Amino acid sequence: MVNHITSGSGNADIIFLHGFGGSTKSFEYFANRLNGRYRTTLLDFYGFGHTPPLERAMDIDDYVRSVEELMDAYGMRRVMLVGHSFGGRVAIKLAAKGDTRIKKLVLADSAGILPKRGFSYYVKVYTYKFFKKLHITLNTGSSDYRGLSEVMKQTFVKVVNEDLEPYLEKIKCPTLIVWGENDKDTPPEMGEIMEQKIPNGERVVFLGCGHFAYIEEAGRFLRILEAMMEGE
Repeated sequence: MVNHITSGSGNADIIFLHGFGGSTKSFEYFANRLNGRYRTTLLDFYGFGHTPPLERAMDIDDYVRSVEELMDAYGMRRVMLVGHSFGGRVAIKLAAKGDTRIKKLVLADSAGILPKRGFSYYVKVYTYKFFKKLHITLNTGSSDYRGLSEVMKQTFVKVVNEDLEPYLEKIKCPTLIVWGENDKDTPPEMGEIMEQKIPNGERVVFLGCGHFAYIEEAGRFLRILEAMMEGE
């Protein structure tokens, strides 16, 4: 099972799903403020945080199963998924399965829509941005790059290769789509597509914010989560 932190109590659960390269720290602020009313779960996806290194390349379905295992282990019955970027991919595919335990969904600058410029361009840009964040130079002379786990590289390619747009219409639970106006990693038009395709989807744009809008406007995002959980 993935490394995770589950705390608090209540009749409903909130599971926070971090972005690629993130960890339990990504949503820690929000979990700490909500676990007095709800049970909150922060996790390290396979290959991230304190979860052991990958032994094989994984795809989105593998990560979906990791969340399902947590839900099973804790007997969760009323769950709100909150996913940022890559975590949004996992949340989309899990919610689209029709699992009745998933009652609500919040997608924060979620990935999952392939850009119009084609997959090869997409992979090139995402790969550059991801390794840049790790302070790794993408060239054959970089020992840091050569030393990265091959399975993690393969996992990354598998993840960004899957187009989740066909799954959006299968999501039946109330869904709030939160986006940064200036997001360059997952452009705002992707959020527009999600709003159009998800039957019960509504979108909120954080003006002046980027890909981590939920952190830039943490107070506002917290109030949104509280509003979504009202009545649970």
